[in-house]
Amino acid sequence: MQLNLNELLFGGQTPTSMATDAGMTVLRVSAGLMMAFGHGLGKLPPSPGFVGMVEGLGFHSPELFAWMAGLAEGMGGLLLAAGLLTRASAVAILGSMLVAAFMAHGGDPLFATGGPSKELALLYAAVMVPFLIAGSGRYGVDSMFRRQDD
Repeated sequence: MQLNLNELLFGGQTPTSMATDAGMTVLRVSAGLMMAFGHGLGKLPPSPGFVGMVEGLGFHSPELFAWMAGLAEGMGGLLLAAGLLTRASAVAILGSMLVAAFMAHGGDPLFATGGPSKELALLYAAVMVPFLIAGSGRYGVDSMFRRQDD
């Protein structure tokens, strides 16, 4: 099995059912928009408080990493919702969510009622895995860039 750059970025020709693609589209669009508007775009540009929080996690270039988190969650969420560069967006969001879960919420419980926990970050991380593996599906912008081999 040979994997080329086009297939890595935009997905392959593997057929799936329309129902599977529709379900994945609902998940992709909703997770992407919730990530962008609920968590990412508000971090752009990073506030001094957010930069300070990132510095408190031990990052040596906190402003750079604060920008990276904001862009991963904000722009990555929008790109994920559109199904454009889906795998790259999923990787960026996954990385940000793993940092959130294990560094920012490292001392928090997995589940907590009314307090901080790892749960949401891990849930977003888990949602990114299918998009990392499968790409955007039939109803994403990436599908326009796939090669149509006859």
